[in-house]
Amino acid sequence: MAKKSKKFQAALAKVDRTKRYDAAEAIALAKEVDYANFDATIEVSYNLNIDVKKADQQIRGAMVLPHGTGKTQTVVVIARGEKAAEAEAAGADYVGEQDLIEKINGGWLDFDVMVATPDMMGQVGRLGRVLGPKGLMPNPKTGTVTMDVTKAVNDIKAGQVTYRADKAGIVNVPIGKVSFEDQKLVENFKALHEQINRVKPATAKGVYITNLALSSTLGPGIKVDPATV
Repeated sequence: MAKKSKKFQAALAKVDRTKRYDAAEAIALAKEVDYANFDATIEVSYNLNIDVKKADQQIRGAMVLPHGTGKTQTVVVIARGEKAAEAEAAGADYVGEQDLIEKINGGWLDFDVMVATPDMMGQVGRLGRVLGPKGLMPNPKTGTVTMDVTKAVNDIKAGQVTYRADKAGIVNVPIGKVSFEDQKLVENFKALHEQINRVKPATAKGVYITNLALSSTLGPGIKVDPATV
């Protein structure tokens, strides 16, 4: 097990590991114990009582946080003709079709999100071995395979986040930066929490959210009482 730094140990000492904090209190504490020398990200972690092996209990989607994430996303759009022009007008950083696909296939991955129109997915699909491991493959569930490229680009630039339950039913989502005002982080957290509850599978039984925590990039995890979000 990796040895924890003195700074981490000092931060951890300020957190009551047996307590489930009020959401606003947890955010304030995460900011207090953050010791990074950069504007760290505050991330929320949900442990959900779901069985992702069942198709009807898989959770994946996207939403726009009320106050964004504090990060400017670099967006690539694979489209042709009129849709390519719409993407450029919306502010996409890179727009193209076969030329851009070949560039990416050659190893260029200097972007955060890819959007593609449905008619281009046959060609984009061939990039699976490149995009898949990086989590960059466009998907209709996250709004990145769409004919409405203007909305897709605008949402991403406005602070859209994606969420997806892993094999253990854990969902990790950023809700902003340490530099954000507490209230903005609280409002982003509430919006995310409402969305996670909204997409609860109808077939999921028992307690849905079994554990909820948040932390800054380098800071310790702080347990949160779901009822206070």
